[in-house]
Amino acid sequence: MRRNILALLLCLALMLAAGGICEETEAADLSALPYDGIFPQHEPLGRGVGAMPGRVVWAWEPDSVDWDGESYWWRPEHFDEALIRRMVDDSVAALAGCDTAEAGWAALFAANRQSRGLEGGYVPGQRIAIKANINGSAVYDDDTSGETSMSYTNPVLLRCLLASLVEAAGVAPEDICVYDVSRLFPDYMVELCTSGVLSGVRFVDRDTGVADESAPIAWSHEFSGKVNYLPTCVTGADYLINLANLKGHSYGVTLCAKNHFGSFINGNRMRPPEGANLHQWLTRSEMGIYSPLADLTLDARLGGKTVLYLLDALICAPSEGASITGENARWRQSPFDGDYASSLFASQDPLAIDSVGMDFLTSEPAVVESNWSARDPSVENYLHELALLPAAPSGTAYTDGLGNPAPCPGVHEHWNNSAAKQYSRNLGESEGIELVRIGE
Repeated sequence: MRRNILALLLCLALMLAAGGICEETEAADLSALPYDGIFPQHEPLGRGVGAMPGRVVWAWEPDSVDWDGESYWWRPEHFDEALIRRMVDDSVAALAGCDTAEAGWAALFAANRQSRGLEGGYVPGQRIAIKANINGSAVYDDDTSGETSMSYTNPVLLRCLLASLVEAAGVAPEDICVYDVSRLFPDYMVELCTSGVLSGVRFVDRDTGVADESAPIAWSHEFSGKVNYLPTCVTGADYLINLANLKGHSYGVTLCAKNHFGSFINGNRMRPPEGANLHQWLTRSEMGIYSPLADLTLDARLGGKTVLYLLDALICAPSEGASITGENARWRQSPFDGDYASSLFASQDPLAIDSVGMDFLTSEPAVVESNWSARDPSVENYLHELALLPAAPSGTAYTDGLGNPAPCPGVHEHWNNSAAKQYSRNLGESEGIELVRIGE
């Protein structure tokens, strides 16, 4: 890290001596810095998908968060709702290559339908399920106050996403369901996200979720565990939005793929993933092994219907069980430099967005210094399993959950270095990830 900083300072000094800093020159010099990630470098694996294939939009607005580190992190008054709504709308537009959120939503829906062999776009009356990550709420009991320092979906971001769907995409509130069937939503969050123009939005949790017994999850690898059913709010939806958290985890990282550990129901009310016996595949620190995260990503009723992947990175936790504090949530890598991440990531490519999320998390001192497992390069195993389909390294014959062979669902690679944060398409290649930064 010290070598990278010295190299950057030298570059800046030389450019200043030459008479100023040109944005193109600065980007080129940053790109020349050595790779400093934990993962083995490789060419892009797989092929980008989406309205703009392989694109991941990064909206960064430092003023979106105003928290002094005292009281609970999640209190709505700590966030600028108008600015976060703009982050959502601008991300949707930029992700689709459009000028407005209205046009962006239309293009994203059309792209998802095309990927499923369907024509047209969103039609009023079609239903949308939003998978939130409420892992930090009602973890050990049935407390719905939300009064915990652990992480869960940002309430203001969820409200802004819902408002964008209603006001920009033209979706009726009663056609939207927010769910996490492994946890209980905080009462204040439900009230915040069902008031005003959002009246009619439904919330489904572990007490109200209904198992669709005609929709068991078919794992591509045989192992013991309870039968897992998708909830009716998922099987009855025409589209899905995966709203995950960008945070560390005691098993490494948790991103969009693992967000679906709250998308199924079995006999274990409090711990469905443990009832399914899934954690054994996340703790081996091995590459080239079967991954249930790959199955969940490929399932036609989950990943197949996903019109948008989002990573909530407004305030990031070092681990799922950590209490968020002003100290451990302030990021030190550039460009945050001791402030909160204050970011939102969006994509239609499930591999691209999780690849970007891994690069940010594993390069962040606030995460890796308090969470040793986030330094384990095998956390990307599921991305290699998916990106190399149909020849997954483990030899697993993954399906789409309906018995059909599953094709590669996106593109996976890692950035050139943590200073430039550029991927293959940023560097002029025709394949790979394109990270587009908007906002400040």
